[in-house]
Amino acid sequence: MAEEVKEPKKDKRKGASGIFIPAGLFIGMGIGWTMGYMVQGMFIGLGVGFLAFAITMLVMKA
Repeated sequence: MAEEVKEPKKDKRKGASGIFIPAGLFIGMGIGWTMGYMVQGMFIGLGVGFLAFAITMLVMKA
């Protein structure tokens, strides 16, 4: 009989951490829009999303 080849399982948490970037962007866009500074809010939200993504990647390695 042929042996089954098992693929390494991907960590679902690692893949889900990438959602911080668009989430931060949309949250920043919404807050910026309500305050009248949509572009600035989008940039701040994008930066916060990348920061949260980086922090989760560092925490997961430890």
